[in-house]
Amino acid sequence: MTDATESPNTHFAILLSHLLRAGVILSATVVLVGGILYLVQHRGPAPPYGVFQGEPTDIRYAQDIWRAACSGHGPGLIQLGLLLLIATPIARVAFSVVEFAIERDGLYVSTTLVVLAILIYSLASS
Repeated sequence: MTDATESPNTHFAILLSHLLRAGVILSATVVLVGGILYLVQHRGPAPPYGVFQGEPTDIRYAQDIWRAACSGHGPGLIQLGLLLLIATPIARVAFSVVEFAIERDGLYVSTTLVVLAILIYSLASS
């Protein structure tokens, strides 16, 4: 139900808020499920917190994280939830490119595409 006085920018802002909210809720849910699975799968004595243990090598890359999450591996689900949280603002920028293209605003389309390229490059190169 769209009000006749509602501007397209207001509609865009509402869609963006739904996108951001859904991304955060989805990522929080995945992290929560992963945390619960981790606690269930790793019962026993507390690990030695005085010694730093880095992230296991089997969940450092997106393909490995996806594979671990699909197999029900708790840390894999936690990592997937964090990747979803990182992807949420990137999806917002991509959504903005589409919106600016619909508005035929070339300056904002090109600027937002540069920002999107930088975000994707920085995520892919790390």
